[in-house]
Formats: sequence, structure tokens, C-alpha cells
Amino acid sequence: MRLLIVGTLKGQLTTATKIAMENGATVTHAEDHEQAMRVLRGGKGADLLLVDVALDIRDLVMRLEAEHIHAPIVACGITNDARAAVAAIHAGAKEYIPLPPDPELIAAVLAAVANDSRELVYRDEAMARVIKLAQQIAGSDASVMITGESGTGKEVLARYVHTRSARAKRPFISINCAAIPEHLLESELFGHEKGAFTGAIARRIGKFEEATGGTLLLDEISEMDVRLQSKLLRAIQERVIDRVGGTKPVAVDIRIIATSNRNLADAVREGTFREDLLFRLNVVNLKIPPLRERPADIMELAQHFVKKYAEANGVPMRPISAEAKRVLSTNRWQGNVRELENTMHRAVLMAQGDEIGPDAILTPDGDRLDLARTPPAVAHATMAAEQVTRALVGRTVADVERDLILETLKHCLGNRTHAANILGISIRTLRNKLNEYADGGIPITPAGTPGEYPRAPMIGA
Repeated sequence: MRLLIVGTLKGQLTTATKIAMENGATVTHAEDHEQAMRVLRGGKGADLLLVDVALDIRDLVMRLEAEHIHAPIVACGITNDARAAVAAIHAGAKEYIPLPPDPELIAAVLAAVANDSRELVYRDEAMARVIKLAQQIAGSDASVMITGESGTGKEVLARYVHTRSARAKRPFISINCAAIPEHLLESELFGHEKGAFTGAIARRIGKFEEATGGTLLLDEISEMDVRLQSKLLRAIQERVIDRVGGTKPVAVDIRIIATSNRNLADAVREGTFREDLLFRLNVVNLKIPPLRERPADIMELAQHFVKKYAEANGVPMRPISAEAKRVLSTNRWQGNVRELENTMHRAVLMAQGDEIGPDAILTPDGDRLDLARTPPAVAHATMAAEQVTRALVGRTVADVERDLILETLKHCLGNRTHAANILGISIRTLRNKLNEYADGGIPITPAGTPGEYPRAPMIGA
């Protein structure tokens, strides 16, 4: 976690610095916007900017946007002036913190921005095998390819590998190759010199140089343009990069982790991904199974998210009912862990009573999860079947057997032979049962004509 503090605030930010460092953050200071921009261009980078509310936050936001620097801003001030806080947020700040800072509040903000509170929660053997392999290769400098569907936790696993490597105390830099336009991605990765293109008003250090000594995560690398892939291949092979507009190569020392939700072997066959780059990246492949293929993880993760969001929202932590567990276990989870997390967040907020029941397991639209994606007829049949099942609870086997025999006989219009065949018992056993029921005063469907049985209509009749 890299924190850039902008402003002085009469020494009040010294306390914030101390709290941030106690929570594992690397802190850099800048007195004003100009110095802050020099820090950001110079390769130190920042995951969060803590900015004096007295400074022109809108101007800083515009400067960051103009140079395509992405870092959230949290404003801070020595008063609880509501107007100043609202103005800062309207200007582009994500949050406002009064000073002197509350240690728990600063820690919570850092955790939310760094997103380091995400844990590897698993129980299923399929996921355990992936984690074991990750642990085995974490200490090396081998390139790693992490594959899996969207929402399975690829970036979480990448951070896990980094924190268990020899580079753990150095930067972990992530760049989403799908989120940045093609014409800007080269500059984001390799940096640029002043005047290299329109808008390049100063030298800018790219992600490769920012990550030197640490780990660079190339998220969704399958979306990278083929022309840029050749430059990436050279950077990985030779450990040097060329800034856009630069005249000499720059040495870098990084470990590469890449992720993809696509089959890169197919992309190679289609000509959209270089085969030699795939070989270079795919030294170790950590393939995360979709959540539907690791059923033991569903309840483990659900319980984890219930605890997390109950604490975050200040509501009681309710247990998940047996019926709600059935709904969670049978859902397909097309959005994987991300979908499950959002579902449990809603459940924590919507639950009533002492448990989280199926009525709280909802889609974003508010429909019950177990019925929302099911065609109406199937949903009706499902509910009807559940009602029948519930109707059996509390009854004796003899009572259920009697009703089954009498209903089957009624369906067969009293034909004992057909009823016995459907029930899988002998005609003699059926007759004995019917005599027993008749002696007890229970009405019996009269016997029909032998051989009579409702027949399906002939086609064309």
C-alpha cells in the first residue's frame, strides 16, 4: 500500500503518517500539487492520495485525469466543516477524514483502498490443490499465468503469491489491460518522455519501472493488442524497457504475473495472442476452478461474507438457515465468488428474524435467487414438489403407504392389476392391503373391468 500525503496541515498529518506506516503503508509527502505530480510521474506511484482540504482538489483531479494517473483522493482537514467535506467530495474526493485522525478510521480507509482485507477462504479439495501449487512456486521468480472465469479471485491469488515471495516488501503493481485504451496502454506500461505525444507534458514513469524490485500483475492480458505484445515479450526476455519517445533502454527487475479469463491457446490459434509470449508467461499455470466445481467452498465463503458484512454494517451476525444453505448450494454461480459475495452482502441487509432464510437470498432485482432464473412453469413445479415433500414430514410410513396405494388405484380406475404393477408389488399384496383398509372403514375405488386402463389417444384420433 503506497500513500502520498499532500499538504502540511500544521503537523497534523504527522500522526496520519505514523498510523499509516503502522498499518503497513509506504508513505511519501508532497507540499503541493506540483510536487505531488512530480512524485507520481517519477515512479514512486501511489495507491491513495491523502490531500489537505484547503488545497484545490478539483485542480488536482484534473491534473491526474490529464496525465491518465489513476489514484483515489481522500480529503482531510482539521475541522468538521460539513461544507468543506461536501465541496471536496463534489470536487472528486472519495471521502473526507477530520484531523487529528482516528487510528481505526485511517486503518479502515487504507484497507478499503488496498483491498488487502480479501482473504483466501477455501475448503474444497479442488481449490486446495491450486493453493498448494501457489505456495510451492511463490518463492521463485518464475512468471505465473493465473486463469479462470471472471469473479473466481485471480487477482486475490496473485497478491497471495506476491506476499509469500522474496519480493513481498517491494511494490505490487496491477494494471488492467482491458480497461485502458490501446493507444494509452503502451505509455502506462513503459512510461514516456516529455513531448513523446500530444499531452505528454512531462516525463512519466510506467508500471514496469514502478514495479522494479517487486511484482507486476498484467490483469486480463488476453485483451492486449498483438502489436504491443511484441514489446512486452522483449521487456520480459531482456529485462529492459523503452519509454515512449525514449532514446535508451531502461533496466527493470520485476516478476510478472498475468491473468486471463479466456483460453489463450484458442487465442493463439485465432492469431490474437503471440505463442512465444504465452510460453514466456506460462511457466506456471494456476487454474482456478469456477465456484460451481468447488461446492465445499460455497458455504465456507458464504459464512465468511456474512461475518464480514455484518461487522461492516453494524448488524447482528445471523446464522444461515438450512433452507438458505440449500438455495446457495444448488445455485450455478455464473459470476463465481464475486456474485456470491454480493448475494451474501444483500442477505445480511435483508434478513429478518434470527436466521438468514431463503427469502433473503435475492438477486440484485430483489427476486428470490432460487426462482429468478427458472422458467415460471419449472418454478411452479419446484414449489409444488417442495410443498408435497413438506406435507410428508410428521406422518407415519403406514399413512404415506396407504395414501399412495389408494391414489394409484384411483388413477387406474380401480384396476388392481395395473395398480399393482405401478406400485411394484404383487396383486396378492395389494388385495391384502385393500382388505385391511376396507375393514378400517376406508372407501376403496371399485374394481374396474379387467384390462381397462386409460389409454393414450392415438395420433390423429
